[in-house]
Amino acid sequence: MLMFIPRLTWAILICFVGVVAVTVSLSVPRSAAASALNVAATMPAPAADPASAASGTAYRRDADGTFHNPVKEPKQGFWKTLGLFWDVMFRKPAGTAPSVAQAVPVQPLTLAQLQSAPDQTLYRLGHSTILLKLQGRFFMTDPVFSERASPFSFAGPKRFHAPPLSLEDLPELEAVILSHDHYDHLDEATVKALAPKVRHFLTPLGVGQRLIDWGVPASKVQQLDWWQSTSVGGVTFTATPAQHFSGRSLWDRNSTLWASWVMEVPGSTATSTAVTDASVPTPTPTPALRIFFSGDTGYFDGFKAIGERFGSFDLTLMETGAYDARWPYVHMQPEQTLQAHLDLRGRRLMPIHNGTFDLAMHRWQDPFERILALSRLQSVELVTPIMGAPVDIRQPVPTAAWWQSPT
Repeated sequence: MLMFIPRLTWAILICFVGVVAVTVSLSVPRSAAASALNVAATMPAPAADPASAASGTAYRRDADGTFHNPVKEPKQGFWKTLGLFWDVMFRKPAGTAPSVAQAVPVQPLTLAQLQSAPDQTLYRLGHSTILLKLQGRFFMTDPVFSERASPFSFAGPKRFHAPPLSLEDLPELEAVILSHDHYDHLDEATVKALAPKVRHFLTPLGVGQRLIDWGVPASKVQQLDWWQSTSVGGVTFTATPAQHFSGRSLWDRNSTLWASWVMEVPGSTATSTAVTDASVPTPTPTPALRIFFSGDTGYFDGFKAIGERFGSFDLTLMETGAYDARWPYVHMQPEQTLQAHLDLRGRRLMPIHNGTFDLAMHRWQDPFERILALSRLQSVELVTPIMGAPVDIRQPVPTAAWWQSPT
């Protein structure tokens, strides 16, 4: 019977299966089905690794050199994995993407606006793409400007909204900071387009080699292990642990490292002077600024360790989206996002990894609604700007709940 199926039909079926397998395998982690609400209490302690513990470096498997998490997640069986793939591809509930009437608002940006903006201004451009102006220079996290977060231009998660400005209108970037190599964080087309105007790419181990393979000059790429630091443009960046996974195909899982990032801007002090002329302004001291960028991560004890090592954070940019009770080890529920912020001793929290792509089974507004309710219970100040709107990192103004449906 099968031999009578036309070759074109076979080709279409094979292509479809390939698209489904690759896209879903990169969007949905293969983790254990467990309760995300109490997973933090049941996670085992990280396995002892004297060499890694002594040096503060990443944990690796000795056998093949691939990276693994501080907390090892249980493996799912074939049928559970297949069922999960089926649900994500064919049993999506209503509301995981905005309707036409619920279009995500975007405030357009221009190069002139960016150049005239005061220092220590932040712009959320979508998903986990953040543009920061620090020390008079521009820095960007996980830039994704493509229409889809996918290895394919015709399939995979599609953007809810356009970026607030085009790649061509971006200013020169002092550095691009990458958290890991998944398609919704590492966009090959964007990297290639940005490369001529980027001075430095900061990546976890192995991710930088992907950039070099794409033609980015090796002299622009710095690859860091967990707890390693580098100073770029007057800002110190430290790659810190995260609980996640990596891979851009069916065959390279965990071949590169994933990380969160600490950004530190030094403060300045007013120097004494003998000049008493009132027309000469007195230098104003500014305190140091510290920002945390979570990348993608599940909840684990590493947040407390980071908070203890760095003291506190003026702003935490925290993953709040693409979560599910079936993959708690690699993506946080909003309750865990808030707890991680508290562990980090954060002052203000900006929920990211939401509002741009459909990557899970929850309503697209769910991350905002849940983290807002939780933040009010814990008296945590939340920062939720419209995409493209400027944010004063030190003194952000309150923002409206723009994700709510009009009444």
